[in-house]
Amino acid sequence: MFVSEKEIEIRYAETDQMGVVYHANYLVWMEIGRTNLIEDLGYTYAGLESEGYLSPVTDLTIQYKASMKYGQKATVRTWVESHGKLRTTYGYEILHADGTIAATAKSEHVLVKKETFRPVSLKKVNAEWDATYAEIAKVKS
Repeated sequence: MFVSEKEIEIRYAETDQMGVVYHANYLVWMEIGRTNLIEDLGYTYAGLESEGYLSPVTDLTIQYKASMKYGQKATVRTWVESHGKLRTTYGYEILHADGTIAATAKSEHVLVKKETFRPVSLKKVNAEWDATYAEIAKVKS
């Protein structure tokens, strides 16, 4: 299983009045992790968009384990949990510097044509990318 890692310095603007990272910021970090994973594999999401495709989130689960605060650094670990004909599920761990898990999550995505929002297989758009995802997926379809 291929795992991408991205370190994020927690900014003051990402915290609430208690100095704790506001829960929605974890979603932004997941997007950063997903983009980093795709780039680590040699592809770009921007490239898909320029070809007329989008990859909207269709499902998301997140479990918060240990709060993070301003001044800390978070590491986002991202991998392909599963990859099928139309859906790709990414897995995430967001860690404290000492390795303590702050959150775990999964996000499910479908590739769609930008103009119609009709689902399309990644295999039809980029067979090499599709094969890479099938190869590195944690759960084989």
